[in-house]
Amino acid sequence: MHVLVLGAGVIGVTSAWYLAEAGHEVTVVDRQSEAAMETSFANGGQITAAHAEPWAKPSVLPQILRWLGREDAPMLFRWRMDPAQWRWGLGFLAECAPGRFERNVMRLAALARYSQAQLSVLRDRTGLAYDDLQRGILHFCTDAQAFEASARHAEAMHRLGFAREVVSAADCVALEPALAGSRVPIAGGIYTPTDESGDARLFTQRLTEHAAAFGVNFRFGTQVERIALRGAKVDGVRLASGERIAADATVVALGSYSTPLLAALGVRLPVYPLKGYSITVPLKADEAAAPHVSLTDEAHKIVITRLGDRLRAAGTAELAGYDSTINAVRCNAIARRIRALFPALTVDGDLGFWAGLRPATPNNVPLVGATRFANLFLNTGHGSLGWTLACGSGRALADLMSGRPPDVALDTGPAA
Repeated sequence: MHVLVLGAGVIGVTSAWYLAEAGHEVTVVDRQSEAAMETSFANGGQITAAHAEPWAKPSVLPQILRWLGREDAPMLFRWRMDPAQWRWGLGFLAECAPGRFERNVMRLAALARYSQAQLSVLRDRTGLAYDDLQRGILHFCTDAQAFEASARHAEAMHRLGFAREVVSAADCVALEPALAGSRVPIAGGIYTPTDESGDARLFTQRLTEHAAAFGVNFRFGTQVERIALRGAKVDGVRLASGERIAADATVVALGSYSTPLLAALGVRLPVYPLKGYSITVPLKADEAAAPHVSLTDEAHKIVITRLGDRLRAAGTAELAGYDSTINAVRCNAIARRIRALFPALTVDGDLGFWAGLRPATPNNVPLVGATRFANLFLNTGHGSLGWTLACGSGRALADLMSGRPPDVALDTGPAA
């Protein structure tokens, strides 16, 4: 079967890899000049299989109220006259209801664990190196009350089978000595020893090379204008150049841009862009003041990851439509926090500011699988967990499209 994959981010490329491995002829189309140039370009780098949680939960509602009006708030809503934005916002509030968080976190956890296992197999099989570290993730708190709440939550999640360890302030520094010089007091933390980190862009580009060698055809610099229909089936795509690419099946893995493309077919996705920001700090070789364990700053919702001779700090969510421009205020807020946490850090060059559009569903559960069109499939809506869920989503989708039942439950949403 000839499968057309739209999108060459981490989700599209992993989908292509597993489809090719299953024996399909695969063509990948992307408007950029190479793989991983948009949402996968400079994300936080964490693979959080033991901490794959949705943003929508009861405790986030009072936080959102406190953040209102703050330009540097971890979550910022820029409301506009956009019905899709309001639908998403109302859906997010509904998912904060008690009981829904527990349901969603279990669905995410199952896919995240499966995905991490698939990544490990792929890494062993291909020898891919992408500044990866298997040292766990430390979620640290800088407020005693917040630490107590995190500890209670971790203990509850541990009873559900999540590998989370409550650790003291001294344990946090022992796990990551770079925190010893922090100007912000560390109250304690939660350590997830089975989690890992790595450069999603580097992974995607190197997997692209392996996939191309395996026979996958990549067409970069190619803009899709619309999906073509023939009767009740998809017949490939029409490009902006006027060319048509025919395929037996099509996978839409265009992140946030999946929504407008599919709307023309009457397929409404509950996926809306949440803009995230990151800074990349160039480091001197063997910089001792930079962390080697991936960190999550719970107070500021910032993830911090060592990627070779770079330090990546990413976070915040901005509901602002398809605006991908960089807001320096938000990047500078991340930079200030890094300076406070690691005052002895030596920066070897200019900071790299970046913003990308995370394709988020209200409950953070991605849409992976079939649609009402028999040969049109989805792999989108992963929000902040695209790197965490990529290999599992791609493998499960390939199994489904090959007529095999996936080893993990999938969701295409109510309107697909």
